[in-house]
Amino acid sequence: MGTDRLPESGYFRAKIAQEQLIEKASIPYSIVHATQFFEFVDSIADAATDGGAVRVAPVLFQPIAGDDVAQAVARVAIGSPSNGHVAIAGPERFRMDEFLREALAARHDRRAVVTDPRARYFGAELSEGTLVPGRDAILTETRYRDWRGRTVVGG
Repeated sequence: MGTDRLPESGYFRAKIAQEQLIEKASIPYSIVHATQFFEFVDSIADAATDGGAVRVAPVLFQPIAGDDVAQAVARVAIGSPSNGHVAIAGPERFRMDEFLREALAARHDRRAVVTDPRARYFGAELSEGTLVPGRDAILTETRYRDWRGRTVVGG
């Protein structure tokens, strides 16, 4: 989610280029845009770690369970191509700094989460709505607190 809103990130520029190639091809397509996965909490924190502290912006994001992404992609894949984009997201919005603070504490990760409005997300500066879907998004049902209870907490 937010790929087209983060062109200063090399990773997101590559995703934009891939999507443009698909859109210009002569075959029907559907592209699914998902918000950040619950499963990526550690990699998001690791990428934002600076000297032992996790520096993240207090922007909104609406993470989703990987299983829910797989189910949504399967539904889109067996349907008729839309020649467009389908947005999917988890059912809850959080502030990224608050979410990471709670998620890392639940994993017994001692890194401090520092709220930094200028912190970069994989090389890109975020604005309030960069990582959240529009009103037409399909919202899944798995809440973070329920998903977290089904996973093994690392130490």
